[in-house]
Amino acid sequence: MSRAQQLVAEHARLIGRLYEKIRPSAAAYGGISYGQFEQALGRSVEHRFRAASPSPSDVAAYLGSLYLEDLALAAALANASEPAWDYFVSQFRPGLYAAARAICRQDESVAREMADSLYAELFGVGRGSVEREKGSAERRSLFDYFHGRSKLSTWLRAILSQRFVDRIRASRRMESLDSDDRHNDVAARTGTMPEPSVSAPDYDPDRERYLSLLQLALAAALAALAPRDRLRLAYYYVQDLTLAQIGRLLGEHEATVSRQLERIRRELHQGVERALRAEKRLSDAQIRLCYEYALEEWPFDLTRALTERHSV
Repeated sequence: MSRAQQLVAEHARLIGRLYEKIRPSAAAYGGISYGQFEQALGRSVEHRFRAASPSPSDVAAYLGSLYLEDLALAAALANASEPAWDYFVSQFRPGLYAAARAICRQDESVAREMADSLYAELFGVGRGSVEREKGSAERRSLFDYFHGRSKLSTWLRAILSQRFVDRIRASRRMESLDSDDRHNDVAARTGTMPEPSVSAPDYDPDRERYLSLLQLALAAALAALAPRDRLRLAYYYVQDLTLAQIGRLLGEHEATVSRQLERIRRELHQGVERALRAEKRLSDAQIRLCYEYALEEWPFDLTRALTERHSV
């Protein structure tokens, strides 16, 4: 029995109750088997406690904190359920395109290209596919890496943001190579290329510390925002409202809402990096690790942070 199986086996009754809890919502896309749901919980628990020996109460508390309905849907999608994919396309595709447009600053063609390429990864025929010896592709869905610690819509936005950053980096590498033909290859790579991304190891003993520092820095940056800016973020990230809906609530044009959200994200990013660099004394490489670990496992409760105080 694997470690994940052992951890979930100790909580069979709780998992049974959680399964009954998600069954009504899962019926909208044909349901999910108990075994698939249990397996998804096992992956999530194993990932969360991969470097720790949790008590039964720790595991129970963790299971109770998950976005179970989203995790169940992701498990059904990872198992290539056609009804689940039909449901996902109808319920999430419009929001995914809207998020891509916001990230790309309203560039429709780039936004659609990013969103469509992400669909391939989510299904398991893009980056996540693993080549077999015979040359065929073994399907590995990106949904296998969703652990239910955030809302599915938030997780998807984070992936889109990372893909946009990857796109910019790739473009800059090509521009750098094209403009440095007069130099030799070594000079082109060491003199003008942007600093390479730090790859996160399987386990870093400082991982939890980096995540904690990032969490504290973001909480402080959010607390420093004006109440109206916190409200904008809550509408967009917590309530999943569209730019048009937020505009109607705040009496602003849709384009104004988009610009304001971009400004807030920029200010948050600057505030977080300033705190990590100046107050926590982290290097650029360590800050990159903070972000990479956060993409893998994000312990920050954004919903709570934005709903504690956001009245205007």
